[in-house]
Amino acid sequence: MDTSVLGEEQLGRYRLHLIEEERSPNTIEKYVRDVRALFAYYPGQPKLSKDMVLDYKRTLSEKYKSTSINSMLVALNQFFRFCQRDDLRVKLIRVQRSAFREQRRELTLDDYKKLVHAARTKKKERLSFLLQTICSTGIRVSEHRFVTVEALRSGTARIASKGKERMVFLPEKLRKALLKYCAIKGIVSGPVFVTRNGNPMNRCNIWAEMKALCKGAEVDAGKCFPHNLRHLFALTHYRLEKDVVRLADILGHSNIETTRIYTSTTDRECIRALTRLNLLV
Repeated sequence: MDTSVLGEEQLGRYRLHLIEEERSPNTIEKYVRDVRALFAYYPGQPKLSKDMVLDYKRTLSEKYKSTSINSMLVALNQFFRFCQRDDLRVKLIRVQRSAFREQRRELTLDDYKKLVHAARTKKKERLSFLLQTICSTGIRVSEHRFVTVEALRSGTARIASKGKERMVFLPEKLRKALLKYCAIKGIVSGPVFVTRNGNPMNRCNIWAEMKALCKGAEVDAGKCFPHNLRHLFALTHYRLEKDVVRLADILGHSNIETTRIYTSTTDRECIRALTRLNLLV
């Protein structure tokens, strides 16, 4: 492989490499998109240097948050390693983990109930059940395809994601409701949440449908995205059980530090806790 000039040819091989590694389609799409953004910044396929990559990194810092920049740099660094150009790899930006979450971006239990009610009012039964499935099990939105008729009958869903497999238990009330839904819709096997063509719902479509509920539900659109349902499940489960290790297993996290982010308190909760200390004289 000619590594002096990096371009679409190498990127095509890199895509195949990611597929062979069984990366998710969304991850592959993101990594390729991030590499192409670098190519667009330096058009004409010039010979990249470390200084050029560092300059691109500085440009990213003017447009994006540190966490977003790091996700882009990870994609670039992995591409450089694949191309045997470790000399182009750059360090990620050091980010101190926040001690709390922003209240304004946090989906509350009340918000969640409003969204489900709005979906029912609009007769979007599929969306209503999908929101409840994600929020009552903690699965990722991309994992809904593993919630099948067979899984409903057994009471558990085997989810294969990010190179790992885990078992997710389906609450009895949800299981019965979804089996009734499948019977009405004529879904006799395979994934529950499918399009008219029988294909699992696309994540982007789910996001768009969820956003469309916001106005009628009187919920801030900045809170309305599927991953926030997973956060709500994690926080509710942790407050009830106080077992972060078990929660990490349920969520499918390899690193417990990731789970800690899900269970951190909001900024308002931190302020209330400091006030209760009553240390001012």
